[in-house]
Amino acid sequence: MQTNWAFTRRLLTAASLVFLAACSSTSDKPKSPELPAITASASAAPMLRVWSNQVGAITTPLTLSVQGNQVAVASSDGILALIDAATGLDVWRLALKTPVQAGVGGDGTRFAVVTQSNEVIAVQAGQVIWRYRLSASTYTAPLVAGGRVFVLTADRTVIALDGGSGQRLWSQQRAGDPLVLRQAGLLMAVGDTLVAGMSGRLVGLNPNNGSTRWESVVGASRGTNEVERLVDIVAGVSRQASVVCARSFQTAVSCVDAAKGVTLWTRPSIGHQGLDGNEEQVIGVESDSKLLAWSRANGQPVWTSEALRFRGLTAPLVWGPSFVVGDEAGLLHRLSLTNGQTQNRSTTDGSAIATRPVAAAGLMVVATRSGGLFGYRLD
Repeated sequence: MQTNWAFTRRLLTAASLVFLAACSSTSDKPKSPELPAITASASAAPMLRVWSNQVGAITTPLTLSVQGNQVAVASSDGILALIDAATGLDVWRLALKTPVQAGVGGDGTRFAVVTQSNEVIAVQAGQVIWRYRLSASTYTAPLVAGGRVFVLTADRTVIALDGGSGQRLWSQQRAGDPLVLRQAGLLMAVGDTLVAGMSGRLVGLNPNNGSTRWESVVGASRGTNEVERLVDIVAGVSRQASVVCARSFQTAVSCVDAAKGVTLWTRPSIGHQGLDGNEEQVIGVESDSKLLAWSRANGQPVWTSEALRFRGLTAPLVWGPSFVVGDEAGLLHRLSLTNGQTQNRSTTDGSAIATRPVAAAGLMVVATRSGGLFGYRLD
């Protein structure tokens, strides 16, 4: 199918404006409740900052990529860095000299980002090894796995590139709604299956040739206009073995057995951030920052917390017996997995937490919109 990309791009812009209007601070935004008190009975070991670094402002859909004890990060103006998560020191740093739109993806050896001019840039040992020009924009970090670089573009095309040369190996395109989110989507490996989020569906692909193995619906289109019918799968899943729990934008949360393509359960949920969880629970953040926990086994609600509503929360990170979310004021909140009760909190640099925190080298690593990188440990 040929894509009228100029038309799609205009719709993308319209969708992003609606999305930003819905999620950003406005004069009529509901006031956040007072931060919950931390009592001695509810407190846990504090989060202690052990290092800090700086990469540059993060204003585009960028994520932190964990590979062993290292974390790769990019700034929106094109600084790409590999950080030793134990010390916060650079392993290497590279100025790409072009703004970055999506990334970072990596396998520990090769790393890839996509620029605002729709160019995939692959890097190894701090040096650019190849570039590949896309015909469409992407807001999703490339997946680097199995000696290949996989890209999911905004027109719902999955492209496989050779990791060493950048040669195009195959592509698979799906028809879908004319609007997509200017937000990272889902592209991941589960065993020998490439799993992509395409217009409210999880699609399992053969990574060798792009053929479809299975499809599973997470969120179905609804509403009276194109914006209301947006159901794209958003980045950030809770995975245990082959079971992947994912969110469809503003519609539902669903758990799917990615080995078989079988939906285990689906629950309605109005949110736009990814999920995390453990063997027993799936944790999510609604668009009003209400926190929810569902049973991983059957999707039944476990608890709900409204203590951090309207604080612009990130997706959660399960960290030991607790989980952590960041907010738009640069605070990190550690909460109980049992009931969502606040256990403690910590500050960063006062700018919004840019993306979901990640765990590496026994620490938690976070990045802020102003480009601050921070490593925390539990005391």
